[in-house]
Amino acid sequence: MENAQWWSKLLPSTRDWLIANNGDRVPAHIIEEIRQAGGPIPSETGPTDEGQASDGYYPDEVIDWIEAASNDEGLPCPCGRSA
Repeated sequence: MENAQWWSKLLPSTRDWLIANNGDRVPAHIIEEIRQAGGPIPSETGPTDEGQASDGYYPDEVIDWIEAASNDEGLPCPCGRSA
C-alpha cells in the first residue's frame, strides 16, 4: 500500500495530531488507527496486558516523512512504501 493510501485512511483529526505532535510519543489509540490503515508502527510499540498497542515513538525517518507529507512534498515512505 502506498503511503498516500494509508495516510488518507486516517481521520483528519489523527493526521492533524500527527502533524502537530510530530516526534512526540504517539498514543496507543492513534497507533491502532494507523495499524488498521496499513501504516508503519513505532518499533518501540509492544502489546500491553490487554493485547492492545502501547504508546511509542516513530524513528526519524517516519517523523521526516510526516513532516514532508504535511508540506505536501511527496517523499517516499521510510518503511519501503512510496508516497
